[in-house]
Amino acid sequence: MKNWIDVCQVAAVYVGTVIGAGFATGREIVEFFTRFGFLGLLSILMAGFLFVILGSKIMLLSIDIKATSFEQLNEYLFGKKLAKFINLFLLVMLVGVCGVMLAGAEALFVEQLNFPKFSGMLLTTFIGLVIMAAGIKGLLAINVIVVPMMIAFNTAVLFHIVPGGNVTLWFQVEDAGNGWFAVLSAISYAGFNLALAQAVLVPLAAEINDRKTVKWGGVMGGVFLTVLLISSHICLSVLRDPRMFEIPMAVIVHESAGSLYLIYILIIYGEIFTTLIGNTYGIERQLHQYVPANPLWIILFLFIVFCLISLVKYGKLLGLLYPLFGYVSIGFLLLLLIKPAKVSP
Repeated sequence: MKNWIDVCQVAAVYVGTVIGAGFATGREIVEFFTRFGFLGLLSILMAGFLFVILGSKIMLLSIDIKATSFEQLNEYLFGKKLAKFINLFLLVMLVGVCGVMLAGAEALFVEQLNFPKFSGMLLTTFIGLVIMAAGIKGLLAINVIVVPMMIAFNTAVLFHIVPGGNVTLWFQVEDAGNGWFAVLSAISYAGFNLALAQAVLVPLAAEINDRKTVKWGGVMGGVFLTVLLISSHICLSVLRDPRMFEIPMAVIVHESAGSLYLIYILIIYGEIFTTLIGNTYGIERQLHQYVPANPLWIILFLFIVFCLISLVKYGKLLGLLYPLFGYVSIGFLLLLLIKPAKVSP
């Protein structure tokens, strides 16, 4: 029984790390999948297969090579020389993503809930420090709470949408015939998210240190990610052109399930928060190898950096870095597929 509880906790951390604000708003799903219509559904299944197989493999490899941070895993995949560039770039992306997540939390509190300026940033930083003080237990606990809420919310919206919504529109979109782009989109989406998720999955596997637990946790997490993507894709397909909206899911919730709107805001915040603390945990585990300080001091320093980043227009910088990181992620994905584990599963 305890083993399955551990499996569920690993799956929850996996899902919570991959799913961020872009998922909750629907914009990410539209860009990668829904704009391809029915092909988008097929590309979700392809991405889901990669999440199931490779999420587990990241953690199994980490145990096999005794890796405790993403740096060591990338050294195994890319070799020591190339891994130095990859690890530095990944560290920059992780810090940038955390800054953007914190900025998203601030915008949510100010724009949607009419809180005073900086309240979202400060409150999220405080809660984050409290959770992170508990280490891996805090990370597991918050994801076990938030991820089932995400799944329940998606299911509730889906049941509101399907009876009255014209879901056949998902076959009739402008990009429905771009088959190769749909395939590339699935690969790049899985590669990008898995490359970032390794920052959490590698130290998590080191903490759990049980091959059976991390294997099935990866499988379960990948399945949940696939189901969440499919349900969101179906909901978004009700809109005639979901690309017209910055937050298409909010339009759907307002029109079809208005009573769930406040819960929707809570879900967005939960998805922002799980991504933020998951990545923070991964960065701290990486930096701790070079800075032998109390982990809480490292985490406090990181949150100060995140707060500073969230004050500037970092989106433009990420706009330049994301495409480049996308190519690196595809290389990461291919090497992960072909590299053998040192101990057979």
